[in-house]
Amino acid sequence: MSPPPELVSKNRFLGFLIWQTFTSTTIYFLTKLFLLAFFTTPKFSPSQLCFSLLKFFTFTFSNLLFSSSLSILSSPQSLPYASPLQLAAGLVRFAFVSSPAEPEFRRRALVSARFVVFVVVAGISGALSVVCLCGFDGFELIARLGFRGFVFGVLYGLFDLYKKRWVLKFPIIQRPLFYSFKMGLPLAIKRALKLSNVAYLFLSVLQVFLPEQFKSGGTMGQFITEQIILYIGSFSVVFCWELSHHLHQVLHTKRFLFAPPKGSAAAETNPSEPLLAALEESIPDSLPQYLAYLDLCMVCENNVDTWRRAAFFEETGETYKRVVAACLRPLEQLASNLSEGLEGCFVDKAHQLSNQLQSPTDSQLDSRHCEPLNNFQKYAWCARAVASLTAWSHEEDRFGVAQLTGSNAAVTSTLISSLLAVEAFMGKKTSLQPQHLMGPAAIKWNTPNTGRRDVVTTKKQGGPQHAKAYAMADVLRTSVYSIVSTFHDEMFTSNKAGLFEKDWVIKSKPLFGTYELLVQKLHHFLDFRAN
Repeated sequence: MSPPPELVSKNRFLGFLIWQTFTSTTIYFLTKLFLLAFFTTPKFSPSQLCFSLLKFFTFTFSNLLFSSSLSILSSPQSLPYASPLQLAAGLVRFAFVSSPAEPEFRRRALVSARFVVFVVVAGISGALSVVCLCGFDGFELIARLGFRGFVFGVLYGLFDLYKKRWVLKFPIIQRPLFYSFKMGLPLAIKRALKLSNVAYLFLSVLQVFLPEQFKSGGTMGQFITEQIILYIGSFSVVFCWELSHHLHQVLHTKRFLFAPPKGSAAAETNPSEPLLAALEESIPDSLPQYLAYLDLCMVCENNVDTWRRAAFFEETGETYKRVVAACLRPLEQLASNLSEGLEGCFVDKAHQLSNQLQSPTDSQLDSRHCEPLNNFQKYAWCARAVASLTAWSHEEDRFGVAQLTGSNAAVTSTLISSLLAVEAFMGKKTSLQPQHLMGPAAIKWNTPNTGRRDVVTTKKQGGPQHAKAYAMADVLRTSVYSIVSTFHDEMFTSNKAGLFEKDWVIKSKPLFGTYELLVQKLHHFLDFRAN
């Protein structure tokens, strides 16, 4: 029996800590052997042995602390956070106005608090790790190394936040764990060298402005030896952290099979229930839900687990409707959120020139309406899965549940409506094109000014949100084309019979656009001229 979704995350977290402990222990002993062989004189005594064991366990604890904070901070999507100015304004309003904080502000403030905790933990982990690895004696030397390690860890934590390395990035191709780890090992070494070099130079410059007790003393030879040991220790610490990042990505983004073992009693009776439970009962936008959508997408697209895909087309049609609903729900949310953000952007054509003169920072779209695009990966899986499942129903649906349940029309309508919303967000005209303005070879003549209102956005096309919108539009367009290519003959026949709109477009008001606009867009796909 497949474990519950919550247990999947816990098992992967524990597995990550075990593998991280193994790698950090290996790096610790290799570094110690290198330093003992070339830069220090070994001393063997019971007290020295106890002191060495204490340093080893402290180093292991510091790395476990860093790995735990990374796991707590990590998320499958980029989370919105509150800036320091927003936090200060919220605290002032709470202290003097005594008004309850808004849920959105509390959510952003909680994310910002997690950022601060991660940076502080990185600093503490850096201080403990550098002291344990470099192994100097004396309170002043330990204090100096601890300070440099803390600054070093804070810089690394800030770099992680700036690069958003806490966001889980699911690979396009799923590989075995050992192969994925081996592929990322050279990159981890290269990045550890770069970061340790930059941090060492920064700390060297910072040391000039520090008091005398934080500066190195002794002879020139002792100073050079101390700097070499410090650099080697700093590189080892960064290398441990880089491997932790890589292991965290590899272990948490690997596909999980939400299905009973093949040949078991559960596989013969209801093999889709674990997957449906993960899709419907998991916390929204959590790691188990992302893993469930990844599993669903691979089942629908690939020919490996055909027995699981065949179970979707069971005779009653309930399983098929639940799978389609689970895929369409996020896409409907995407279209709805973008539609709400675009409602305030309807302006007369007479005001378009003034809008174009605005700076990109004066965009009329509020930032919270751009946040749905942060879930690009989940939306892409949903679109690809439901399109592939609809296409496979042409051959594998023995009972005709896709047509009898009306899912085909719901799928095409939702995909096209979402595509229109994303194109409008990108600034592309999505208005209805009169048929008499279409020339031969689908050439569009200039449209006269009809006084109609259009959506105008001033999003900077080189920005990250535009890149995500462009990729999302490409996924949606490809998904619709996969359905049209499979059902092209049936669509062409129903179009001649006048039943095309009835079979493939729902009559209810779409989340974005109009019924006529959806029909015209689907005709463009049928003629293979939608772009």
